[in-house]
Amino acid sequence: MRITHRLNAVLERWFPEQRLFLKSENNARFLRLRPLTQICAIGGGVVVLGWTLVASAILAINAVGEGGAKNEATQAQHAFEQRLTALSSERDARATEALAAQDRFSAALAQVSQMQSQLLQSDTRLRELESGIAIVQASLQEAQTARDMAMLQGEGEGDGIQAGNRVEEFSVALDILSNELKEAASARLKAEQETAEAQRRAQEIAMDHERLIARNNEIFTQIEDAVNVSVEPLEDMFRKAGINSDELLRTVRRGYSGTGGPLGSATVSTRGNAEISQEEARAQEILISLDQINTYRIAMDKMPLAMPVKSAFRFTSPYGRRWGRMHEGIDFAAPVGTPIYSTGEGEVIFAGWQRGYGNLIKIRHALGTETRYAHLSKIRVSVGQKVSRGALIGDMGNTGRSTGPHLHYEIRVDGRSVDPMSFIKAAQNVF
Repeated sequence: MRITHRLNAVLERWFPEQRLFLKSENNARFLRLRPLTQICAIGGGVVVLGWTLVASAILAINAVGEGGAKNEATQAQHAFEQRLTALSSERDARATEALAAQDRFSAALAQVSQMQSQLLQSDTRLRELESGIAIVQASLQEAQTARDMAMLQGEGEGDGIQAGNRVEEFSVALDILSNELKEAASARLKAEQETAEAQRRAQEIAMDHERLIARNNEIFTQIEDAVNVSVEPLEDMFRKAGINSDELLRTVRRGYSGTGGPLGSATVSTRGNAEISQEEARAQEILISLDQINTYRIAMDKMPLAMPVKSAFRFTSPYGRRWGRMHEGIDFAAPVGTPIYSTGEGEVIFAGWQRGYGNLIKIRHALGTETRYAHLSKIRVSVGQKVSRGALIGDMGNTGRSTGPHLHYEIRVDGRSVDPMSFIKAAQNVF
């Protein structure tokens, strides 16, 4: 008491004693507010205000961070899909150009073949003309020799005239054959030039075709790398969660395997049993991988991989033994009324009160997976209702065997409880 009085006396200078009067019809009372009481009240108010500001800041930061992460994930996925679409379009364009180049190359080869045929014909005609010229020249020489012999031996004038006429005929024939020989030589030279030009064009087209094939292979490689980069995190996520990815994919495909539509008239392929090219095989592999990615995305919505609480919370109890008994889930502590969301697409199979759990929701997912949400203050779904991942299903509460407001979250696979953190951690690099 002495210490209290001394403190009040010292603090009297800055916090003078205050009196709070309470009046009624018959009497009046007052409350004496000493300096130490005033300081305690002011300090308490400052502490409460500070705690309120800090808590609000934490909640705001968590909300902004969660929204930013979702936006970044959405933007990254959208950018990847756009890049994949662009690469596919470029691959198709390069494939079309390659086909056009191949057609041009085939046309050039046909032209070269035609030119070579013409060149061979020109060579044959030239050889025939050369043979004919040689024969005519030999005949002309014989005629000239005969004429000269006749003139030397003094034969008759008629024989000389006849020999002269024969010489003139052979000369005319020789001139005709010489002209044809020149024309054949010119045609051969022209054919050689056209053949050389066609071969040059064919080589250029072949080089263009090789460049297009190289570019097409580069595009295929980029698409394959992008697909592999997208598939590996999804496979790793399901593997870390202990889920058989092959069985999961088969389950999803069974639910998304419908076909239909009117059928047109049957056509018969003219290609026969032609072997599939390397590019067609690679394109088929890419289409299979893209289908696998799409199936994984559908499966991600069906499996409980998300967080059931999106507001600020505390982990208050992990999965495992607790107080000598098995704790088959994890606990999220937050104020009463905190929204609780479904962690995956499924069907509500129980929504009501259960001993120990309090207000409880059970949701059945794919591959015999089940999630449980316990100690709720309010249930917002009903039995048989279909829910999607992120759907609001209830509010956090303090019902059942509970020491305070929290969510008890369980995941069961084929009736056996598993650690929910294995699912949450497996998906933390995807969501």
